[in-house]
Amino acid sequence: MRWPTRILLAVFAVVTGGIFGIAGTIAHAFRWGVLPVGLILALLGCAALLIGLRLLIESRWITWIAGLALLGAVLLFSGTGPGGSVVVPQAAEGEFPIGVVWTYAATGVVLLIGAWPDVSRFRTLTPVSQSGAEDESPETRRIDA
Repeated sequence: MRWPTRILLAVFAVVTGGIFGIAGTIAHAFRWGVLPVGLILALLGCAALLIGLRLLIESRWITWIAGLALLGAVLLFSGTGPGGSVVVPQAAEGEFPIGVVWTYAATGVVLLIGAWPDVSRFRTLTPVSQSGAEDESPETRRIDA
């Protein structure tokens, strides 16, 4: 892959990771009754982005760049803003700390998907018969006349 392509992919990864991090940070607190729908959808969206990047682009670094941008957006928007507003408030005494769960779960998703091994490099194992010879599929058998 050439350098201009790598740079464009890195910029794309930073922008998309940041957008998903911002959207997840804003939406994670939405609940439907007791079900944390916002948290579930935010984690699924972030995981889908990172898995898609991992599957489409051969370099693992693009996934890491998007994941770090995602976590940077979570960190940036989890603090107190310049006007004193807080997007992720601290949980009240006895309340479930959904903001803390979002922060750790997003980090776990980034680490899990970024560190997942490349399974396309594993070679396919062929079964061995009891005689010790490899079983051949019908397509690979040679016919000797």
